[in-house]
Amino acid sequence: MPLTEEQILEALTRVSFPGFSRNVVELGLVRHIGIDGDAIRLDLDLVQVPPPVAERVQLEVQRTLGTLDGVGKVEFGPGTAAGSPPSLRVVGSAPPRPSAAASGGLDSQLIPHVRHTIAVASGKGGVGKSTVAVNLAVALARNGARTGLLDADIYGPSIPLMTGLKHERPLMDAQTQQLLPFERFGVRVMSLGFLMDPEEAVIWRGPMVMKAIEQLLRDVAWGELDILIVDMPPGTGDAQLTLSQRVRLSGAVIVTTPQDVALADAIKGVAMFRKVGVPVLGIVENMSYFNCPHCNERSEIFGHGGGKAQAERLGVPFLGEIPLDASIRSSGDTGEPVAVSADENAVTTAFLRLARGLIEATRLEEGSESPEADKGGLFERFGKIWGGAD
Repeated sequence: MPLTEEQILEALTRVSFPGFSRNVVELGLVRHIGIDGDAIRLDLDLVQVPPPVAERVQLEVQRTLGTLDGVGKVEFGPGTAAGSPPSLRVVGSAPPRPSAAASGGLDSQLIPHVRHTIAVASGKGGVGKSTVAVNLAVALARNGARTGLLDADIYGPSIPLMTGLKHERPLMDAQTQQLLPFERFGVRVMSLGFLMDPEEAVIWRGPMVMKAIEQLLRDVAWGELDILIVDMPPGTGDAQLTLSQRVRLSGAVIVTTPQDVALADAIKGVAMFRKVGVPVLGIVENMSYFNCPHCNERSEIFGHGGGKAQAERLGVPFLGEIPLDASIRSSGDTGEPVAVSADENAVTTAFLRLARGLIEATRLEEGSESPEADKGGLFERFGKIWGGAD
């Protein structure tokens, strides 16, 4: 009986990509299958895969297909090349876990012990989104919340540097085969940056990004958390869609600067989360103004008030202003977030206030009958809490 493409694809589902629990078919790496008598000719999309990894994949493909009846040889076409993702594991590889949402919907098994997941997002890069995410997570921990911080900025992970962990590599729990997050300033932290060379560029297509984010959720031992803060990549692409479609997000915080070009993209971020049914908890205006440390004169370098004006126009809470301050820059570079400081200043106070609002709002939401009982309830309560804060 002649070989069929379906038989070959079924066999290839047994070939896992090194470091991933997904196989080469699920990851979309099989581009073309040719059959000529007893010969199989494959094109695999391994352009971005490091040569040693690409060679391992090809050898495993040859070994697996060689077990099929009627296969004489397996060849790779010119479209197969080398270079891809660093492994999401340090040692070993966990077997695939059953998913409650194999069709791509919400999956309760991704982070089963996390009570609330909050996305920190921005329409464009360079507005200080990661700075807000890190300091918000630290401020939440200072307020008594069991807090996690996931760096989902696959292309530009900066959380390892900003938390003082850039040279660290995570360990794995031998029993659960899950990565153990680091704990820093009372926050559990995980990032793809811990698993790759700091100078290595991530050049992945959408499916790889989506699978990486899923693994950073499912295959990390987050434990019991009150709030997981997710530092999103800028824009409205694959990472945002993956998170919003696979995890029941409690809400999103949008970070912008006062200038019009940032505000225009922030509006798109609000629209995206609304379209996928995620409450927008509000807008934070970063780099809102600069106070000269010498003369104490206030300068509104990027303009001022645009974040508040857009929040009012869009009908979302305005969560406050964070000044442009040298301490934020230095603390991010040294891995000591400014929210760690016990000093009373405008920056630390803003983050602690935001954290208290989040904690109170999520407590109120837990008292409702169901997540659907009061659509937008968390959004409305958070707005009232923030607006009434001292």
